[in-house]
Amino acid sequence: MLSTIADYTRITKDMGKSLTLVAKQPDVSRETDYFLANIGKVKTIDDFLKDYRLYSYAMKAYGLSDMTYAKAFMRKVLTEGIATKDAFANKLSDSRYREFAAAFNFAALGAQATQTTQATTGTATQYVTQTMEQNAGDQNEGLRLALYFTRKASTITNAYQILADKALTQVVQTALGLSATVSSADIDAQAKMITSKINITDFQDPTKVSKFVQRFAAMWDASQAQSDNSTNPALVLIGGASTSASMDTDMLSKLQSIRFGK
Repeated sequence: MLSTIADYTRITKDMGKSLTLVAKQPDVSRETDYFLANIGKVKTIDDFLKDYRLYSYAMKAYGLSDMTYAKAFMRKVLTEGIATKDAFANKLSDSRYREFAAAFNFAALGAQATQTTQATTGTATQYVTQTMEQNAGDQNEGLRLALYFTRKASTITNAYQILADKALTQVVQTALGLSATVSSADIDAQAKMITSKINITDFQDPTKVSKFVQRFAAMWDASQAQSDNSTNPALVLIGGASTSASMDTDMLSKLQSIRFGK
């Protein structure tokens, strides 16, 4: 029996404790100690990019591990900063680059960029959080998505921000019972569909966010159970798959009919 809701509740019931447990893991502790001991010595963008251990730690902290190889790209992000609307990071739809440039703001602070709280302990906290979500995803991708959405929800101010983030999009589509095929529709049509079903301002309310994530988790578990049952040869042989799948479809239909926050 899938238990995304149970695992999500267990982790978020005492988030401080959950993060502390991750921070104490030997590999996490070792990399964090190195980062905090050395990031303050970095004075230039070149210094930063040359120390792969520091640079990759920071990239993971802001969810950019898959772009660690793209040093020329990240150099442009850091060089231009975020002060003007025409800055490279501000033109990118993915807000993670703006967050990274804000944390390591060489453009505005120069050699002092790595002395700020955001660049030091703030980044370390981000790294531990990312690791917790990654570990959760190794066991249950739905749990990782639920934790990620919870962390990002308060920063969402419009539907386009959701659509610019694949993980946020997947959570919202799943919670609303929308097929992933809707992503092929016009972006404005997708945004209109989302805003017709949810009040974006509800994501500023932790209680409503929790309700939305629980709904996502229920939909996720139901869809996973339906998928597993439909492909399980043993269930097919005993005739149980079709009954279970029907029950899951009924659940999905009922959940889909509920408009979040209404």
